[in-house]
Amino acid sequence: MNTLGVEDYGIYNVVGGIVAMFGFLNASMSSSTQRYIAYALGKNDYGNLRKIFSTCFLTHLLIAFVVLVLIETVGIWLLYNKMVIPTDRMNAAFWVFQFSSISAVVAIIGVPFNSDIIAHEKMSAFAYISILEVVLKLVIVYMLSIGNIDKLILYAALILVVQISIVFFYQIYCLKHFEESRIKFIWDGSLFKEIFGFAGWNMWGCLAHILYTQGLNILLNMFFGPAVNAARGVATQVQGAVQQFSSNFQMALNPQITKTYAANDMKSMHTLIYRSSKFTFFLLFALSLPVIMETEQILTLWLKIVPDWTVIFVRLMLCVVMVDSIANPLMTAAAATGRVKVYQSVVGGILLLIVPISYIVLKLGGNPYSVFIVHFAVCTTAFVVRLFIIRPMINFSISSYLKNAIARCIVVGIVSLIIPVTLRILLDQSIFNSFVIIIASVISVLVFTFLIGLTTNERLFIANKIKEVAYKII
Repeated sequence: MNTLGVEDYGIYNVVGGIVAMFGFLNASMSSSTQRYIAYALGKNDYGNLRKIFSTCFLTHLLIAFVVLVLIETVGIWLLYNKMVIPTDRMNAAFWVFQFSSISAVVAIIGVPFNSDIIAHEKMSAFAYISILEVVLKLVIVYMLSIGNIDKLILYAALILVVQISIVFFYQIYCLKHFEESRIKFIWDGSLFKEIFGFAGWNMWGCLAHILYTQGLNILLNMFFGPAVNAARGVATQVQGAVQQFSSNFQMALNPQITKTYAANDMKSMHTLIYRSSKFTFFLLFALSLPVIMETEQILTLWLKIVPDWTVIFVRLMLCVVMVDSIANPLMTAAAATGRVKVYQSVVGGILLLIVPISYIVLKLGGNPYSVFIVHFAVCTTAFVVRLFIIRPMINFSISSYLKNAIARCIVVGIVSLIIPVTLRILLDQSIFNSFVIIIASVISVLVFTFLIGLTTNERLFIANKIKEVAYKII
């Protein structure tokens, strides 16, 4: 943001958000592709696997074309008629829009390969390619500092190059390791109809996600301009960095949830859901609490120029992401059954309320952060509703889930706050004291997670793993 400036960074976020808004078609098919590949693997149905992959790949080619048409028609209209962008930056916004459009199309085409890696649980591939992506983005920052052309346009163009490179590496990995990814252009109309029917209801849920994510971005632009979009963009970056750890963890467990359902091992499936929700919260809380406690100091050191509202945006968005991440295993369980009509229509309908409620709040004079309070309240409501929908689908005990997962999360969350909050009250503002509070926050969460959050068997397992690692080091 220091390189682009607050205004250009806000423009990039809101223009890129328009493109992302049309990604609901791709997002729905992505989850469908992962589900069908993982289900086939859980059934050991390798004969059908190539047919599933080829059908999904051809479907994504079709989706890429449809999304491109929507972006270049409806998206262009939104850009020129609804967005608040300074006149002298309109040309740059147009090129950002075009580069973002191509990036979106490339990402869509790469989804089947990404889904194949997830279904096969080859998480090391994600680790290496993610490191490569980080390195490439650091190179982008350097190139922006030495480039002589418009930095906003250059940034969008370089992000496109990174996107193409990452998809290329995912594809190469799949072609080398998975036989089914060697496309033979097999088309199965009945399979397409089944997958697309499943995706149709997922599309409703994904549309809700896109609307409340990018819809809030557009609302903030309409009411407050690109400077507030810049603040939200920074908060989104912090949220994404924290959420990435939990997403990678859940990425490893999600195929197992689908595979245990395919094998009709419901007890193991329920245990995986408990652990996925619980461990995701603990991991996110260990990362989020230090940021929440010392948001202002961290942002000042990172950005130097901190846009107005960024601090409270970061804190509220981290609270929202913790609720969403705990709920993700329930969504995976619903998808595993293939019966997502009621789940997606009800939950998606609830989440769609975020944007109109936020609009009303802003019209009544609400501050920018009020939309995130609305977001948190609606997401919490949706989480409760999810439990009652999923219960009959997989013979799920809500009381057992609350006891084994949620209760432990709440207790760990409350007890872990005591030490860092006490330190924050007693210590003055300084970089050293902030460092002390950050360390105390992490240690507090880890200790109370081990003592309170884990079961006896889980504590023994982790203790043995620590001993093994220590023994190897020594």
